[in-house]
Amino acid sequence: MPATKEGDRVNFPSYPHEVLAVVLSVRDGRLCVLLWKRARSPHRDRWALPGGGVESTERFREAITGHLAAKVDVRDVAHLEQLATHSRVDRDPRARVLATGYLGLVPSDVEPDLPSDTAWHPVEELPRTAFDHHHFIEAATGRLRAKLSYTNIGFALAPLEFTIAELRDLFGAALGYQPGATNLTRVLTRRHVIDPTDRRASSGQSGGRPATVYKFVTRELTVTDPFAVLRPPR
Repeated sequence: MPATKEGDRVNFPSYPHEVLAVVLSVRDGRLCVLLWKRARSPHRDRWALPGGGVESTERFREAITGHLAAKVDVRDVAHLEQLATHSRVDRDPRARVLATGYLGLVPSDVEPDLPSDTAWHPVEELPRTAFDHHHFIEAATGRLRAKLSYTNIGFALAPLEFTIAELRDLFGAALGYQPGATNLTRVLTRRHVIDPTDRRASSGQSGGRPATVYKFVTRELTVTDPFAVLRPPR
């Protein structure tokens, strides 16, 4: 329907708009997404992304932060960015509903206190999801994997301090392949993404020289190399 004008007022078609959060985290060595089980129709008993409607006085980010707070302590979310908007006419069987997705990341060492209807699910083994939420999950996974190459976004998946072996495992879970430890160290230190601390990890039962403990230089998103692409080792 085209916009109509009455005096100085333009009347646009009005549709409900919702925001959805794709919250990703590495759990037990696997990249997982936070989902909750719907208790009502439509799509009862399917798994859905946290989210909900946007009030007329809210910005999208304010809305998604509020909806996330019902499922997880938003202080646990180390990074949040707008992802995509979906506008298919039939994406919700009840009415035309526009949806804007957000990518959120939770560090692997954080254990949010989740409601009983909410759980982590591996992105490679998703249960049956509601509406078009799997498209948002695919987009978020792709966005994360791309940004691991050219930004420092790994800070939002990692603990405050870590060894290179631990960081390599986190990158491997997120990327879907294991990057070489030596190459990963060289790339991240050359770009000044991570710095060594003055601490060393305990050697563990296997003995050997204790590993150096590292930290991210900053825990705010920055572009480190706009042309970089991480690839699987040959």
